[in-house]
Amino acid sequence: MELKQNLTSAEIANIWRAYQNASITSAVLKYFTSKVEDEEIKPVIQDALTLEQTQLDKLTRIFKKENFPIPIAFTDQDVNVEAPRLYTDNFFLQYVVQMGSLGMGSFTQAISASTREDIYLFFSEGFRQYNELHQKASLIALTKGLMNKPPIIPVPKEVDFVKKQSFLTGWFGERRPLTALEIANLYTNIARNNLGVATLTGFSQVAKSKEVTEYIKRGIHIAKKHAEVFSSVLREGDVPVPSGSDAMVTDANETSPFSDKLMMMHVTAMIGLGISFYGMSISTNIRRDLITHYTRLSGEIALYSEDGTNIMIDNGWLEEPPRMVARDDLVNSKK
Repeated sequence: MELKQNLTSAEIANIWRAYQNASITSAVLKYFTSKVEDEEIKPVIQDALTLEQTQLDKLTRIFKKENFPIPIAFTDQDVNVEAPRLYTDNFFLQYVVQMGSLGMGSFTQAISASTREDIYLFFSEGFRQYNELHQKASLIALTKGLMNKPPIIPVPKEVDFVKKQSFLTGWFGERRPLTALEIANLYTNIARNNLGVATLTGFSQVAKSKEVTEYIKRGIHIAKKHAEVFSSVLREGDVPVPSGSDAMVTDANETSPFSDKLMMMHVTAMIGLGISFYGMSISTNIRRDLITHYTRLSGEIALYSEDGTNIMIDNGWLEEPPRMVARDDLVNSKK
């Protein structure tokens, strides 16, 4: 008889996080599907919602099988599909493009950390679905001229090797031209910050709590500043800069489609992803000034994230993730 293979700590962490992500994204997409009008964009928004709801169902079955408490996450009470349109169809599409990209990244990490067959298969299948969704949404965006494609640079004429230490120079001396990877990182980080500005602008217009509103407005300022820092580096290198996102948000400001809890969780999740992408950029960039920018800006959003976490704790919105038992507390409780 085959012994039951228990979930590892990595698998527990990843399925719990996947449930939280699918829950919040599902709530957001329910609202999007009720507002999208473009006949080409509408099917991909529905596909995205179906994907997230399917994942919630699969994860719920896994939790029940393991006698694992099903996370509360988000419910229909956190979304109001009757609220006025807050974002344009272009925003809906860009959101799904990013959702596909982030899903692939998250599930790739989860696959490599999975040892149990059913968990490995869940994340493998999920990666494939996110890949298909990303491709479909990206093709629609390209067809409609809505995709911010990274800049095109000349193809090298020959293979060359770095000959001087000045290749690392950033702050002092003559800066060398940006590498293709440095351009790609700067460009995508600008695009993500621009989408973040649009997301937070909409949130700030409808948040109920003054504390939440002020926190979100602070995030808009930070995201705009980060986008400008990265844009200035590209402009200095005569590289095109991606366009902003002001046209993606309507003037709706009375009835909120989302609860303050959902919006705060969404903001803190975006911050976590931002720190992750900046860390990846640090590891793949060589010029010292770029590394310094990413390090400094990571610290800024880490402090911003901590303030957001405190707001969520104060309001009872932060669901505690699975953790190890405190052995000392167990011992002391017997005394």
